[in-house]
Amino acid sequence: MNNTKKEDILPKFLNNPSLRLILFFALAIQLIMTLLSFVAYLWLGTIMLIMFIVTLIVIWRLGNVYIKELNDYILNLTYRIKRGEQEALIKMPIGILLLNEEHQVDWLNPYMQTQLSKVGNVLGESLEDIHSELYEMYTSEDKQHSLVEWNEKIYQVTFQKDIYAVYLMDITEYATIKEEYEEARPVVGWLFLDNYDEITQGLDDRGVSGFDSMLTTYFSNWGRQHGIFYKRVSDDRYFLLLNRKELDRLEKEKFNIIDNIRERTSKRNLPLTISLGLAYGEEPFDKLAELAQNNLDLALGRGGDQAIVKPVDEEPRYYGGKTNPMEKRTRVRSRMISQAMQKLMNDSEHIFVMGHKNPDLDAIGSSLGVARIAMMLKKTVYVVVDKDDLSHDVTKLMLEIDKHDQVRKNIISIADAEKRITPKDLVVLVDHHKPLLSIAPNLLKKTKRNMVIDHHRRGEEFTENPLLVYIEPYASSTAELITELFEYVSTDGDPINRIEATAMLGGIVVDTNNFSLRTGSRTFDAASYLQSVGANSTMIQRWLKEDPEVYLQRSRLIETIEFVQDGIAIANGDDDTIYQTVTSAQTADTMLGMSGIEAAFVITRRSEDMVGISARSLGKINVQIIMEKLGGGGHLSNAATQIDGKSVTEIIEELKDVIQAQLD
Repeated sequence: MNNTKKEDILPKFLNNPSLRLILFFALAIQLIMTLLSFVAYLWLGTIMLIMFIVTLIVIWRLGNVYIKELNDYILNLTYRIKRGEQEALIKMPIGILLLNEEHQVDWLNPYMQTQLSKVGNVLGESLEDIHSELYEMYTSEDKQHSLVEWNEKIYQVTFQKDIYAVYLMDITEYATIKEEYEEARPVVGWLFLDNYDEITQGLDDRGVSGFDSMLTTYFSNWGRQHGIFYKRVSDDRYFLLLNRKELDRLEKEKFNIIDNIRERTSKRNLPLTISLGLAYGEEPFDKLAELAQNNLDLALGRGGDQAIVKPVDEEPRYYGGKTNPMEKRTRVRSRMISQAMQKLMNDSEHIFVMGHKNPDLDAIGSSLGVARIAMMLKKTVYVVVDKDDLSHDVTKLMLEIDKHDQVRKNIISIADAEKRITPKDLVVLVDHHKPLLSIAPNLLKKTKRNMVIDHHRRGEEFTENPLLVYIEPYASSTAELITELFEYVSTDGDPINRIEATAMLGGIVVDTNNFSLRTGSRTFDAASYLQSVGANSTMIQRWLKEDPEVYLQRSRLIETIEFVQDGIAIANGDDDTIYQTVTSAQTADTMLGMSGIEAAFVITRRSEDMVGISARSLGKINVQIIMEKLGGGGHLSNAATQIDGKSVTEIIEELKDVIQAQLD
């Protein structure tokens, strides 16, 4: 027997007190009128009473009919809803799995049974055995909505863990459309012939025509194979347009066009290298072209012979860079840089010069060289030095500088520099280009006027809006670059003195490992000039002399050598022992001289909170890219990094992972 009250079935608006009050008020008025009619005329009262009774009967009967029809409608609608739910549960393309507490399948809807017909019966089976990835998602606390591939279909997965339910919506078609859309997204790029001018300047018209014909044929075949539109916009520059699918193919090939071009042209004794910058993302074409140009500039700043791919708002990916950069700077460029730097100095009130943290002889010597150029222009200049962060060789140099008042008075601390600098002053960064590596990075925030002189391959992180950039990865050292600038400075002021020349020569000696690495004719020219103005090589040797304990430390480091890959060796110091930077660098150089070692990494603690890595290579392995992955940088064959807040053991494992990823 159904005990459900009618008012419980009726919609709320029929049980509304206001509606009942109105109905009661209308009936009350009619009843009053009936009573008043009896007072006036008996016959009229009788008629009104009959009408009142008829009205009550009609309202009662019509109300019952309305309630019955309404109840029938609600019951019919409820039945249709329940049936729709059941049909949806059975026929809609949504899979449902109900699990028990042991993550075993208790029930699955017919649609999912159809989809898993090839898999077999899954009832009673553990979700982990059926689909391990789906099981990991289900047991994870983070993933509530994920995508999973199962039985050649792609599902969007939703979990309702309170009832142990897994819902799988088939989105294969949409995923395919999205994949096709991603593959068809445009990629804009620039291709640059790094040393085209140097190669063709020695050829006659016929030779240049033949060389261009060879390049055109190769690029035409390459573009046709990869579906790339290319247009030569100048003698050494091409515009590229392709899609993401072809870009993925190029990346899988590691941009082997770079190696192929170099090898093919080398056979003609015309070794050409190329650089590429490519960009893609949710930006208009003009923005993508600008980003691609920035990537090309970054590739050239790193020495060329490489490709850089950078999506919008993502980290760049590097390919190539396997060869040492070819010399591209000329005397003309040195003169132009010198003149531009002098103009910037003359337009500034004061000049602040600083190297990188934990400076070596190259950083200090370069700083003194730039300071001397400023003094020759009769400008006030300051060299920023943190005397609490110096290696033993630089400490010896600073003691020697204390004997020269003219040089010593220009050296100030970080605190003094931050107090004195104004927005009209110029900051010169030497031997580095990453603000975070600067001795006093806050100086760059107090003035927008800055310039960079460096010989390291350019990294993605760079000083913001520099007024002048002079980065030459071919140079042996920053001291070599600055030495060449002296030739174009007016001699009205006091010339470079003995201690400054010695410091700059010391920078060249250290960075070239006594003229054995990255040494060209320009290096010897710079060293010869510094010798002619009073550089003392004997003094440099005294600075670089090591204590017996340092020699023993290096021997102990060598004893820890571990080969992690063929030709790749790692040595490490104790976590509770602090080593000098030069000790690690010399150990890495020593390891390179051993049979079977192509790349050497030395990991040592440099301070209580910091661990450093010195990396060296004979050229086959690009240690710069490996160090960049750990926050550092450098050259293809000479790089380093410094990491805070981790132990030597942790960094060894990180380095091994990066090396493995790079080789893969």
